Amino acid sequence: MGINTAIITGSRGYEGVGFALPSTTAINVYNQIIAQGRVTRGSIGVSFQEDLGTNSITLKELGAPYGVVIEGVEPGSPAEKAGLKGGDVITGVNGQPVKTGNDLVNPIALATIGSKVKIDYVRDRAQKETTATVEDRTRVFPNAAGRMGEQPGEAAPPEFGLHVEDLTPASLAPDRHIESMKGVLVSEVDPASFADDLGFGRGDVIAEVNRQSVSNVEEYRKVISTLKPGTNVSSKSSARWTRTAC
Repeated sequence: MGINTAIITGSRGYEGVGFALPSTTAINVYNQIIAQGRVTRGSIGVSFQEDLGTNSITLKELGAPYGVVIEGVEPGSPAEKAGLKGGDVITGVNGQPVKTGNDLVNPIALATIGSKVKIDYVRDRAQKETTATVEDRTRVFPNAAGRMGEQPGEAAPPEFGLHVEDLTPASLAPDRHIESMKGVLVSEVDPASFADDLGFGRGDVIAEVNRQSVSNVEEYRKVISTLKPGTNVSSKSSARWTRTAC
């Protein structure tokens, strides 16, 4: 059972493909707001790319039957303290197998801050295990979560935790047939931000904001600047590839 959050429709009507928030997630959010006045998401400080990290050929080469390959480990994070390194394959969290990115992210994100999680992983074709203490994601990734100004090479400051840039021929993916797509490219998503909670990922292309087409960063910023606190925001985007932080 879930709570409807969005719908994709070609006619701007109510028919189409709907998306729902799991009721368990809604309950967790509600309980956190009641108990502490805000929502926190757990993290151990690892990042990965779903498509590359779960590629069967890559996993076979690394000696893992399944799992998610870690791309990076945040300096000073619980993962680094637990001995995890980039290139390790996480195969289990608290005894449950990890076969997808969600299998890795969800139990850690929903874990109580300060609790410990058991991590099973493969390194050099050998099965290992370690224990990491879950921390608040905004503390594990302070540079990303606290960033408010413009960044080098970025044409617009982040809104809702989104960092965007103009589309260029090099940033388009011919294999996805979006050479003619107009919009702005999501270059990064701040961990624990509103955009992160909604499922935006690095590499997504935003084509519309509140039914207004945006073809470059200037148009995107113009639309965003008109939004006021409490305003509902809808967007049209195309997912390409995502780097996930956990």
